[in-house]
Amino acid sequence: MSSIDACLAGIEKVNQRILARSEEERRKHIRERSLSVVTPDLETAFDMRLTLDGLVDVTPRPLERPASRPQVRITVDSDDLVALAEDRMDAAKAIFGRRVKVDASVGDLMRLRKLL
Repeated sequence: MSSIDACLAGIEKVNQRILARSEEERRKHIRERSLSVVTPDLETAFDMRLTLDGLVDVTPRPLERPASRPQVRITVDSDDLVALAEDRMDAAKAIFGRRVKVDASVGDLMRLRKLL
């Protein structure tokens, strides 16, 4: 099991990949969304916003503390989150292999796929 700090570092790596894209490309694929990454093994959710400036306001919270429903919710174990962030795991295979669950609209799924 990875730590909360390792997960935060992984989220920052994903953020750096997003920010490495040109502003034009980000404008094409990003619609501002509330996003929550739930790690059941850590009993923690990482709430944030996806914006043209990347992932902002990343805040860990215990799962037992209620929060408003995000527009995009990703559920993944902490080790898999870190592996995805470090490109040691293919996102499509993880989703089809049910290691990652994404709860989002079809439009959001398509935009995220192109962005990541």
